[in-house]
Amino acid sequence: MPELPEVEAARRAIEEHCLGKKITRCSAAEDPKVIDGVSPSDFESSLVGKTILAALRKGKNLWLRLDSPPFPTFQFGMTGAIYIKGVAVTKYKRSAVSSTDEWPSKYSKVFIELDDGLELSFTDKRRFAKVRLLEDPESVPPISELGPDALNELMQVNEFVDSLSKKKIAIKALLLDQSYISGIGNWIADEVLYQARIHPLQIASSLSRESCESLHRCMEEVSIYNHVIQLAVEVDADSSHFPIEWLFHFRWGKKFGKVNGKKIDFITAGGRTSAYVPELQKLKGNQSEKVRQSKSRKVMSDKNSHDQEESESSDREEEESKEAPKSKKSENATGGTKKRQKKLNDADDNGDKPQKPTKGRTKKQANMAKNSSNKRTKSGQASPPQKRKARK
Repeated sequence: MPELPEVEAARRAIEEHCLGKKITRCSAAEDPKVIDGVSPSDFESSLVGKTILAALRKGKNLWLRLDSPPFPTFQFGMTGAIYIKGVAVTKYKRSAVSSTDEWPSKYSKVFIELDDGLELSFTDKRRFAKVRLLEDPESVPPISELGPDALNELMQVNEFVDSLSKKKIAIKALLLDQSYISGIGNWIADEVLYQARIHPLQIASSLSRESCESLHRCMEEVSIYNHVIQLAVEVDADSSHFPIEWLFHFRWGKKFGKVNGKKIDFITAGGRTSAYVPELQKLKGNQSEKVRQSKSRKVMSDKNSHDQEESESSDREEEESKEAPKSKKSENATGGTKKRQKKLNDADDNGDKPQKPTKGRTKKQANMAKNSSNKRTKSGQASPPQKRKARK
């Protein structure tokens, strides 16, 4: 998402090309998810006829000071961007609108035309941005809740070291907390931690003074290769001008590439996908030992799980081998019972003397055979053996 350098580049472009000019036309999109708390018509009527006196920023929020309130504010979200027709403004890696696209873009949420014919547009492809009209932007959320700006209000080094010593939270998560320092987003946090050789999950309070000072240097202007925020702002967030040594060029896409010959890995820190270089950014102190023990426990757990699976598989195979003969015997017994039942039925149909119940012959079947025999006796019918005896 756009971070401090991108928003600052937009502010500077407005400051350079739009100050002192009157707004002659304004159009706001019918999109209440982005145009927050005000109707498009009220937004438009509040801007037309006003003169732009200043473009201001804190963290990743930008607002225009007009000759009278209310003032339009822009929270850039994930893909918010400012475009001025005919003026080169930063094109964030994931929110750039092609110069060949229709103007204003179909993603435009606010379009403004000035009295000299200059036109600017605030666009948002993914609709996570917020555009509001506020009487005093700095006195109400979200701007009132922001911590010191990472570019203009960064803490002095001693204050910074002291502050970190009280924070029992992973350093990456702390840097992303806009109430602590405003303006630092995902890629800047990863970059400054890489430059300072600090693991994203290292607890802030466990950092040595040397590491704290190194991190502070990477966030302020010291040298062209060590500071990050200032340089990114100076080149208007144009990543093609970032030093080739920066992690930024190799972090996109999770392709596990290399920076300066060293492997990049990805973990989740502060709720965000974080790129870091394990060879250079190592956990230190107790955290290092805990990670080692955790990995050891995981290896043992995986081994035990594997052994248990093998044992269970062996037990299943043994049980199946025992059950196979039983199953066959059961099938044979069932088949025998069916054959005997057929013989009984045939005997009844032919008037033969029923056989005694045998194993597998039900009591009901035996009784039926006996009743059949009694009926034949009462009716005077002799069984086949008796007839043969009478002839003799």
